[in-house]
Amino acid sequence: MKFICSRDRLMEAISIVQKSVGVRSPLPILDGILVEADQGVKLTGYDMETSIECLVEADVPIKGSIVINARMFGDIIRKLPDEIVSIETSDNLSVQIECGSTHFSIKGLRADDFPKIPEVSDEQQLHIRQSLLKEMIRQTIFAVSTDESRPVLNGCYLVSDGSAIEMVAIDGFRLALRRNEIGQNLPEMKFIVPGKALAEVGRILTANGEAMVDIYPSLNHIKFDIGSVKLISRLIQGDYMNYRGIIPQTAETTITVDPKTVLSAIERAVLVITSDDRRFPVRLSMTDDETLVVSANTDVGSLREELSVAMNGSKIDIDFNPKYFLDALKAIDEDEISIIFNGSMGPCVLRPIGNQDFAYLVLPLRR
Repeated sequence: MKFICSRDRLMEAISIVQKSVGVRSPLPILDGILVEADQGVKLTGYDMETSIECLVEADVPIKGSIVINARMFGDIIRKLPDEIVSIETSDNLSVQIECGSTHFSIKGLRADDFPKIPEVSDEQQLHIRQSLLKEMIRQTIFAVSTDESRPVLNGCYLVSDGSAIEMVAIDGFRLALRRNEIGQNLPEMKFIVPGKALAEVGRILTANGEAMVDIYPSLNHIKFDIGSVKLISRLIQGDYMNYRGIIPQTAETTITVDPKTVLSAIERAVLVITSDDRRFPVRLSMTDDETLVVSANTDVGSLREELSVAMNGSKIDIDFNPKYFLDALKAIDEDEISIIFNGSMGPCVLRPIGNQDFAYLVLPLRR
């Protein structure tokens, strides 16, 4: 095998593919990247749960394939001095990497020993803008659970109902829901994508332009086709929670406020919280003159800040985990939101004003 390509493009591809390479796997082959040279060069990483494949434009005088240790491969390419790199293999699995006056020789592994990547049928297809999917992932991924005792919550639930796409994540203390009306005939499907795999998809997707992504789900796996990059992940099996039944349809108190104002106040409150201990929440309370008080009182200090808001309903006095509020407020792009409360122990719901596409629910802390 021999190919010649841009060092920068090769490094970019290695960086993407490395995210699906095993870390200190009991099988050394899984610590490597499968390199296949034909019309161009295809790099593949696979940790037995997620595979990422990336294509690189290259001149290929000699076709072939080999597996190269991902960490060493990335470190070498990153440190090369010039723009053009030449990679050639020999019959004894030696890999020669040349760039300018620099010459590396490292050992590779047999490509035939690399595990087979799952095949995903293209029978069903979801075709949407990359920028939209990236935004939906950004506004939900932070609420995916990491508690492995409830595996169905370790991923995002993606639903296509024929006219809209909906994505939801729940970790037991909060819920993030993002919906978008597509306005066309969509296939009806629903599946749970592991949070780790979906986070990688979000990093690969572009935020600008009209570039599209094709999503192909099968019984056990899902494929995201993002042009030169393809990601295949196993799906999480099981029945997802009835999330629609969790979101309150009533409101004892509704506050209208600029999310950036609340975000900044809670960020300042966190400065006196030196532990994530539940003893140190952020308190939200209302005065008689429609002023929202954000406060925190810990062993090292305290903060009290008053914010002018528009309020409808009863006064509130509730404690929250500040991280849960910050995650939601950072995901909201609109200039005005409503915060809906249902008593001292009922769930709180954040929604952008005039936009029902996003909802975030968080449970208060008991005192």
